[in-house]
Amino acid sequence: MKRKAFSGLLPVLAVMALLPFAPPQAAAQTVTTAATGAAAAGGDRAATGGAQTLEDILARQKGLKIDDSFRRQAIGDPAHAAPMTAPLGTLGGVSDPELWRALRYDEANVIATASLPGARTVIQSSGMTWLAFRRGPLVTYGGGLLLAVLALLLLFYLIRGRIRLDHPATGRRILRFAAVERFSHWLMAGSFILLGLTGLVQLMGRPFLIPLIGKEAFAPLAQAGKWVHNNVAWAFMIGLVLSLLLWIRHNLPDRSDLVWLARGGGLFTRGAHPPARKFNAGQKIFFWIVMILGASVSVSGLSLLFPFELPLFAASFDLLNQTGLPQALGFGALPTVMPPQEEMQLAQAWHAIVAFAMMAVILAHIYIGSVGMEGALDAMVTGEVDVEWAKEHHSLWFEEATAAGGEEAGAGAGAAG
Repeated sequence: MKRKAFSGLLPVLAVMALLPFAPPQAAAQTVTTAATGAAAAGGDRAATGGAQTLEDILARQKGLKIDDSFRRQAIGDPAHAAPMTAPLGTLGGVSDPELWRALRYDEANVIATASLPGARTVIQSSGMTWLAFRRGPLVTYGGGLLLAVLALLLLFYLIRGRIRLDHPATGRRILRFAAVERFSHWLMAGSFILLGLTGLVQLMGRPFLIPLIGKEAFAPLAQAGKWVHNNVAWAFMIGLVLSLLLWIRHNLPDRSDLVWLARGGGLFTRGAHPPARKFNAGQKIFFWIVMILGASVSVSGLSLLFPFELPLFAASFDLLNQTGLPQALGFGALPTVMPPQEEMQLAQAWHAIVAFAMMAVILAHIYIGSVGMEGALDAMVTGEVDVEWAKEHHSLWFEEATAAGGEEAGAGAGAAG
């Protein structure tokens, strides 16, 4: 079969993205309806003259997977057509219903003037399933995830408050991040904020913005957002690579991370400051989440920037099938042949799912790096932090830096109380 139902792939995308999207029906609920044995035995399918049965129709309405080979293969046979002088001979062995069925299953011999991939596909019924997913679960669960993270951060702030220094600032400064590190960080962070905002406009603008500002105002906003999204993506990918090269050696796990994790990083207990190097265990986890999800969203973004040139899912599904993981999870063998349009739809769905996951994680990072912790923002604005801040939050790194002569004397009179 050349095309598989798009809906069967959505649960796989959700599992791979580690988001709480559950398949609407268990994969085991496969309906073979009149099926396989009944037709051979001359049962319900024979009663309808080989056409679909009421059970087939009800199963499709419930979103269950059915065996539709009896329709997929009923597309006529021109090789055995009746002669022109015989009844029905002028149809060439293919009736109108068979022709439309062949178009629906992408089996018709379509001649197209365009040479682009997918130009011969006239009907792609799984596109409606993708559209329903994009307008429904993707917006609902993705938007709900972001709102839930914001609510949890607000609750944490109300309970814990801002994490302040236990002792007065000394007024002496120590270099924490060099200029190239800060450039890399802001290049990636700034571009991601633009990508997140413009992506949300493209995905949610129609149901949420048009009722507020009208179609006339939304149209240029969406058009400009698309241009920004497509071009700022390159800045994000450059920043991602730079950050990886600059910080990968500082984000390798060591024994101090176990102590930090065991004590909750001191986030929930006032006055508790577990030792940490340049990056603590929480920052290291965040770093690898951003690197992995950032690489994934970049690859799917490239696939969308160059339509039909970088198909991802057929080959990926083939590798997954070889591991036996989809079968073990109850999804069965994933499709390894699919129309170009379906490749693009899956790339868009995956791109959005991973982007929502990244936005949720980065919201927490923005909080702790700004209002959540006193003095944290200085590290990425000026590149320097107060000596007291360094001692309390990254004591092992402070000892290494001062041993190497990294401490710089500041204006002692400017020490904060």
